[in-house]
Formats: sequence, structure tokens, C-alpha cells
Amino acid sequence: MSETTVSARPAQRSRERNGSGLKQLGGLWGELLAEFLGTFVLISFGDGVVAMAVAALPGSGRTANATTIFAAAGDWLLITWGWALAVAMGVYVAGGVSGAHLNPAVTLALAVRRTFAWVKVVPYMIAQVVGAFVGAALVYLVYVNAIDAFNTASGTTRAAPGGLATYSIFATFPAPYFGGSSLGPLVDQIVGTAFLLMLIMAIGDLRNTAVKANLGPLLVGFAVAAIGMSFGANAGYAINPARDFGPRLFAWLAGWGQTALPGTIPGQFSWYFWVPIVGPLIGGVVGVLLYDWFIGNVLNARARLAENPEVGRLPEADAPGTAAEE
Repeated sequence: MSETTVSARPAQRSRERNGSGLKQLGGLWGELLAEFLGTFVLISFGDGVVAMAVAALPGSGRTANATTIFAAAGDWLLITWGWALAVAMGVYVAGGVSGAHLNPAVTLALAVRRTFAWVKVVPYMIAQVVGAFVGAALVYLVYVNAIDAFNTASGTTRAAPGGLATYSIFATFPAPYFGGSSLGPLVDQIVGTAFLLMLIMAIGDLRNTAVKANLGPLLVGFAVAAIGMSFGANAGYAINPARDFGPRLFAWLAGWGQTALPGTIPGQFSWYFWVPIVGPLIGGVVGVLLYDWFIGNVLNARARLAENPEVGRLPEADAPGTAAEE
């Protein structure tokens, strides 16, 4: 037996035990892969349900005609519940590895809250945007025929103002009643994302009404559905910079032109792309701060009181009428 063969055996056993290539990835790289894949799943199903509502259902003969969309509230409910399930599935995919932020607003907010390392913030955000971009590319690959059929039936092209309908499959835009102003949509994105982070904190806080078993991701999806039903029409409830910018960048490359970047349709809105980036980043921080001020600090105070009760006061677990006594 050669000396080379003997010396190679420990290395071979190490590869068999620890894996090779991607199987060896752990730490930050493993977390980034999880963020990429989770966000990819999120966008694939989220943009996919919008593609169904906007182009595929009309083009497949399942609506009144080839250009009928949003004829009733049911179309909006299809989209809100579709996005809810998309978020839940993405969190289930990535949650055990990276915590499944899938959203730069979540990543930034957790860093501000000092429960996430600042050194990971930018890498996480990049992985999320790339995952969103690739998810949008997959939706385009699957639905390109439906998209082109809808634009043909509508007598428009992707880059024309009439292409806004099919562009909406990928990214967001403001409602006409804002008159082209960015202020209303910006406030909308701050409010919607603040609620998102507040609800995520509540769902994940074991000191609060803890979610049992593995239902956390599903309830986060329900939170997204609630936001979409309550605030969605104003600006498409992006509430996630990666969810908007990754697909927006893809749409720009795929031919939607200035409607995607910089987010302009003359006479309707202009340079809109920054709103669903800045608004959610601000709103996410606001949401975690509000949760901690109104709920987190109270829970901390109760925990301290239970450990060190005031003189003459029984610990909460021993107080008359508590579950412990009963």
C-alpha cells in the first residue's frame, strides 16, 4: 500500500463525514443561501399569483374576456392570500437556517434592535435582492406567453403606459388618486411595514402569547394578508425593498423600460423606485421600536418583578387567583 493512499484516507473520511462543496457551507454563507432561496420562493409564488390574476386567467379563457382583471374584490383576495402563502412558504424554507428575514426591512430593524449582527446586514440584503430577482425571472419564464398575449389583446407594449398592467406582476406603483405625489405612498409604506414588524415581533416573542408548534411562519403570512387587505390598494403593499427592487430590476431588463426604472409614467408618477425601498426601511425600524416601547418593555418589567418582587408583594406565580394556585 502506497504512502499516498494511506495519507489520502483521512481526507476522504473527512469529506464523507462533513461533505464537500455546498455541503460544507455553514455560518454566514449558509445563511445567505437560505435567504436567497427563501426570498426566491417568496417571489416565485407572490409574483406568480399576480401573474395568474393579471394575465394567465384572462388569457386562458377563464374570465369574461382576454383583458378582464380586477373585476371584483375576489381578484384582490386571490392576490392577498397568494402573497400570504408565499411569505409563509418562504419562511418555512429558510427559517431554520437564517431566521428567514427575506426582507431588508426586517434585517435592518433587527439590527437596530440589537438582536442581529450589523456585519451581516448588507450580505443578507444582497442575498434577498438576488433571490427576488431570480424569482421574478422564473415567473417571467413561466408566464411570458400569457404576458405577451395580454399586452396584444390590450393593444399595448411593455414599455408603453398601457404596459403598466403586466408590469404590476413584478413590482409596485402608486394609485392614481395620489396625483403623482410620492408623499402619500411613502407614508403608506412606512405604516404598512411598521405593522409588519410589530406583528412579526409579537408572533415570535415567547414572552407574549407564544405561537405553538411550528405555526409562526403561517401567522406571519396571515399578517401580510391583513396588511394587503387593509392597506394594499394605495401602493401595492410592497413592505419589502427586496420584493420590489429585485423584480423591478428584472422588469426593466425585460423591456418595461422607465415604468420599472426609474419608475416613471409621464403624467401619472415619476421616479417612484425609491419609495418602496426607503418607506419599508423606515417603517420596519418604527415597528420594532413601537413594539418594544409598548409591549416588550412591559414584558421585561413583569419578568423582573417576578424574579424580584417588591417588598410585601408575592411573586406573580404565587399570587392568589393565579393559574399556579388553581
